[in-house]
Amino acid sequence: MPEEKVPDEAMRRIALALVEHCVRNTRLEDLHAGTVPDSLIGDYSDVKVVTPYGEIPWTQASRISDAEMKALMIDIVNKVYTFLTHLEDVVVLRDSARWNRPEHDPALLAFAKRRAAARGADDERKE
Repeated sequence: MPEEKVPDEAMRRIALALVEHCVRNTRLEDLHAGTVPDSLIGDYSDVKVVTPYGEIPWTQASRISDAEMKALMIDIVNKVYTFLTHLEDVVVLRDSARWNRPEHDPALLAFAKRRAAARGADDERKE
């Protein structure tokens, strides 16, 4: 039995809903909150983080700790799992209806094509 293909427009809608529900509305919002520094030069080479141990140039400062990254990844994985197991009830666009139209990520698409070729899949999907 041939595999049914999901129409591209449906995939774009699913992608927007998945990101809105599972990435945007996560602990990422907590990390995004707060004051954003500004740069007179524009490249942030004139911005620094001052700590009790010295100054760190903004371009070299980590913006997220290992603990925050772990918590964020756990949050996203749990939300993606819930989303995928309840697709029919969660593919709803809210704010994401106004976002840019999704496009294939070149690196991930190349990876997918290599994997498909390695398993001998007849890939008829559009780029």
